[in-house]
Amino acid sequence: MEETISLQDLFKTLKKNLGIIALTTILAITIAGAVSFMFLTPIYENSTQILVNQEQTETNQMVNQNIQADLQLINTYSVIIKSPAILDQVIEQLNLEINSEQLNQKITVNTAENSQVVNVTVRDEDPAQAVAIANTTAEVFESEIQELMNVNNVSILSPAVLKENPSPVEPNPILNMAIAAVVGLMLGVGIAFLREYLDTSMKTEQDIEDILGVPLLGVISPIKEEAKLEATTSNRRKAAELNG
Repeated sequence: MEETISLQDLFKTLKKNLGIIALTTILAITIAGAVSFMFLTPIYENSTQILVNQEQTETNQMVNQNIQADLQLINTYSVIIKSPAILDQVIEQLNLEINSEQLNQKITVNTAENSQVVNVTVRDEDPAQAVAIANTTAEVFESEIQELMNVNNVSILSPAVLKENPSPVEPNPILNMAIAAVVGLMLGVGIAFLREYLDTSMKTEQDIEDILGVPLLGVISPIKEEAKLEATTSNRRKAAELNG
């Protein structure tokens, strides 16, 4: 016979295990908050913008051709910016104790569609160093691209600036705690239903009817220990009186 669980049974299970669900949720939030604030290293982000633009010409047709040429070169420029040819010089100028591969992981290069502006974004544990790496990378690229590709269409549009009170982009304690709350809630609900599934004891008359599939004919009332003791004492007294 297949077992069916009603919505009422589900609510009963959740209500009965409400303490466990609340405990797991609070515990997950606490752990996530402690890890975010005490153990995870803050990461800061800063960006510089590079403009890719040919020198202006007299005719509109030439201007359009130059813009299209610049847009086609941007993908190439994005690769060159993160190449060892550029990053090795950045490491040398800033005396960084990392190699070009490690520096590459700190830098992200992106651009909006059909935009001549390239964003060089740097993430680092030190906000001042993030600014220095972003600006130095842009300066080295602006200088080296002229020799590498024999072009003069790159200029720094907006250098990175160190703010007075920079805020880390990672970790995000509020987001981490919110995710932990959801995970803790789901874990608590899972534990509640697992306990209910593993509990095979029969606690009520209805449990007996549901399991055996037959109607209940009678119930034996439990006899308390005090009543049994009083009955035993009374019987002994009566026996003593009869023998006496």
